[in-house]
Amino acid sequence: MARKVLVMGEVRDGSLRNVSFEAVAAAKTIAEGGEVVGLLIGDSVASFANELIHYGADRVVTVENDKLKSYTSDGYAQAFLAVHAEENPEGIVFGHTALGKDLSPKLAAKLEAGLVSDVTALEVEGGNVIFTRPIYSGKAFEKKIVTDGILFATVRPNNIATLEKDESRSGDVSSITVDVKDLRTIIQDVVRKTAEGVDLSEAKVIMAGGRGVKSEEGFKPLKELADVLGGAVGASRGACDAEYCEYSLQIGQTGKVVTPDLYIACGISGAIQHLAGMSNSKIIVAINKDPEASIFKVADYGIVGDLFEVVPLLTEEFKKLKVHS
Repeated sequence: MARKVLVMGEVRDGSLRNVSFEAVAAAKTIAEGGEVVGLLIGDSVASFANELIHYGADRVVTVENDKLKSYTSDGYAQAFLAVHAEENPEGIVFGHTALGKDLSPKLAAKLEAGLVSDVTALEVEGGNVIFTRPIYSGKAFEKKIVTDGILFATVRPNNIATLEKDESRSGDVSSITVDVKDLRTIIQDVVRKTAEGVDLSEAKVIMAGGRGVKSEEGFKPLKELADVLGGAVGASRGACDAEYCEYSLQIGQTGKVVTPDLYIACGISGAIQHLAGMSNSKIIVAINKDPEASIFKVADYGIVGDLFEVVPLLTEEFKKLKVHS
């Protein structure tokens, strides 16, 4: 059953977020040969349209307005609903990001659509799109189908493989003018209190530190290895509570949920609250002095040792590999 699917692309810090391309790939599956339409909302976003097309969108619609420079649920909802009225899609896909988690339930309610959030996999069987999503803090997975109305899904970053970029692909780029009004929130300025470097939610490699790093200074070896691997640095709640790092780095039930290709846990005991945020990582490496630490139960590889000895050794070895590669 061919479907038209509308995909929300997200621009952040002057570039399209990788989850936008993952959402396009998910939309291709849902569309079953139908049309995938990208959507970009902001004050100056048209220049990113072709990149969405290169990653699989058939065409792109943009909504540009000075009032849409910063995200507000009212403004973006008005823009989205205007495009929806023009396109009348059978499917909608967002990234499961801060924007997606805030806006998608509001839109789903207005459109009376069945929303499946935090999707990690999807397939088509017998004309039905089957969505897989984690439940019970990642301890189990459930499969869902939407039996009636619009298919609306948010996809978790780093779980849906992107399509191969094809710069020879071309498609129509059009714009819709929306009179954005009656905003209940006006954003004057946005200050991001976060560490420099790769976005945790989209990082392919994460070096995470727990109470075992002992201090803010103790995160330096982790940052050095993260830089070598092109990754990001995260932390357990214990490390954040101890003021070793900012809460923006927290991974776990009350922090970020991540699914990198490689997760290296350093000095982290493995409390259930932390595991809820990282247990679905593709490969988990644990470094801890305590051989009985719970983190080893979920690790694919474990190193019993002092992180301040092990991590610098790993850094040197990976540097050698980079030189010879």
